Amino acid sequence: MKLILAALAFTLTFAATAAVAEEAASPLSFNISLTSDYRYRGLSQSRLDPALQGGADYAFANGFYLGTWASTIKWIKDAPYNGGANVEIDVYGGYKTEITSGLTLDVGALTYVYPGNDLNPKADPTEIYGALSFGPVTAKYSHSVTNLFGTADSKGSGYADVSATFDVGGGFTLVPHVGYQKVKRNSAGSYTDYSLTLNKDYAGFTFGAAYVGTNTDAYKGGPDMKNLGKDGLVVSVKKVF
Repeated sequence: MKLILAALAFTLTFAATAAVAEEAASPLSFNISLTSDYRYRGLSQSRLDPALQGGADYAFANGFYLGTWASTIKWIKDAPYNGGANVEIDVYGGYKTEITSGLTLDVGALTYVYPGNDLNPKADPTEIYGALSFGPVTAKYSHSVTNLFGTADSKGSGYADVSATFDVGGGFTLVPHVGYQKVKRNSAGSYTDYSLTLNKDYAGFTFGAAYVGTNTDAYKGGPDMKNLGKDGLVVSVKKVF
């Protein structure tokens, strides 16, 4: 598996070099956001508290892309983990192309890094993913090639989700989503998540309000044992530049 990941890294690096040589001004974008609760796959990563987030993306003319994204977190410090780390850093790369009229394929790899975490096993998983988009709908599957977020013997876990983005006029978009996280050899940790998000573009910012939840109460942490998967309203503001 290390050989596969190394090969992918080499391919992306080669593509990046070729793209830079072909086009001097490749598109580079940055984003920064503030959210009332960092929810990932339905679960709060910030103990139901606000989080500051930001990232950068580089898209090459040949369809390859590289990116990184970071957020403040609290879940690794939650009981029973108590494993340090208050920041998540994601590093990813992939290839996106239109394979036929209206049908887009996106494949790549993503590593989540939690600097300073001392969990055993480490909470730094790597996933490979593939997604198909047609019109407003996107279906995606992510497969863990390592243990999943510090869960022992969970290599081979998978997350499948479907989402859509509907333009409802006036700068508003409506985004329904449903997903299923299967944790290998851990049926108690497997669950379904769902959300409905309303976004509004205004004055160069994107404002969002989302109703997010899961069908599990298995994820609790912190001194007050908050239910990190409970239904709740999440509001956010984001700027891309």
